[in-house]
Amino acid sequence: MRRDRHGVKRIDLAEMQLASSETARIINRDIVLELIRASQPISRADLARSSGLGRSTISQIVEQLIGENWVREGAMGSLPRGRRPTMVGLNEDLVAIAVDIHPRQASVALVDLNGRLLSRWPVPLTSDPAASMRLIIDCMQRMHRTSPKKSIEGIGISLPGRVNPTTQRLIFAPNLKWPEFDIKKVVETEMGLPVMLENDATACLLAELTFARMDGIRDAVLVAVAEGVGTCLLANGQLLSGHNGMAGEFGHIPIDPNGPRCGCGKNGCWELFSSSRAALRYYRELRPKGPVIGFRELLNLAEEGDSAAAQALAKQAMWIGRGLRMIIASVSPSTILIAGDLTSAWHRFGPVIEKEVADLTLAGSSPLIRPSHEGEIARLRGAAALVFQRGARRTASPPAAANTKKLA
Repeated sequence: MRRDRHGVKRIDLAEMQLASSETARIINRDIVLELIRASQPISRADLARSSGLGRSTISQIVEQLIGENWVREGAMGSLPRGRRPTMVGLNEDLVAIAVDIHPRQASVALVDLNGRLLSRWPVPLTSDPAASMRLIIDCMQRMHRTSPKKSIEGIGISLPGRVNPTTQRLIFAPNLKWPEFDIKKVVETEMGLPVMLENDATACLLAELTFARMDGIRDAVLVAVAEGVGTCLLANGQLLSGHNGMAGEFGHIPIDPNGPRCGCGKNGCWELFSSSRAALRYYRELRPKGPVIGFRELLNLAEEGDSAAAQALAKQAMWIGRGLRMIIASVSPSTILIAGDLTSAWHRFGPVIEKEVADLTLAGSSPLIRPSHEGEIARLRGAAALVFQRGARRTASPPAAANTKKLA
């Protein structure tokens, strides 16, 4: 529906899609699945009361979810009188393999439907994508062998770049610096499981939407701060991907044409002033003879009273806050989430970022700014959420057996 200049709603026939009974059934199924996630263990009667659906409808949906392996029955509930209900909850044996790729290292984890990391292994990477993916695949195969009782729904991969939503090919990753390589095809061929790729910021926001509490938030932006700066947009409750999946590349908007050269080929991009690498650069400028350290070590030094480390982090926080003006002026979100290792030191970053945003807000109140609930594991949980959400859509049509792969 759209409004014309008289304020009258009209239907855009180019985007028209008629609702069907199948559409309503899928929506109801998704609602019930999320109610189970939020309130498990829960009885069918309580699901009917919470959803407003009839008990017979709830029973049909729950039986379908059990048949698809998403839900399992558990203990008997207790009532003051009458028949004791059988409680239902998510099937914790249904898991996803989640991969989070950074320029020099990846993390591979086994994640269950509740978002719990059952195991997590680091994997070193090289500049050769084929060799790097071989190491990641070897790690995933070890997970096969060490988790024989789990059913794997698929593999989700979080990447420091943009993925074309149609081709599922990595098309823009200046910090990764890999030549063109079909990650999805290689992993699917080796593992025999469906593979989903996504930008790391989108994965972080998926983790928030799936495993955290974002009820009532319809317009938000997540800013993922690591070696670079990535963003994901939520508008009217929908994730925006844009043309070729490139929506939200605020990290590569130049804010100082005389600034350092960026991996994307431009000078002075926002991420060159706001990323973890930028903070390390600020520290080296203040401590030119200091040791070579990583960002987590920089955070530790600041907590131990190193004034140069504290100044470097404060400068990074200032530039994060200043860069957020581009986002606020462009899409005016009600909430801005910050994800990355820096959230563990939010007492340092939060006040500085909030002050910069308040000073630069054009009109009205500033958006709510808060750290991601997921911290450093947001990308892994988001990669798993990508698998579970797309897997749920795939198994929503046939109401029969589970569409999962049992480990040998």
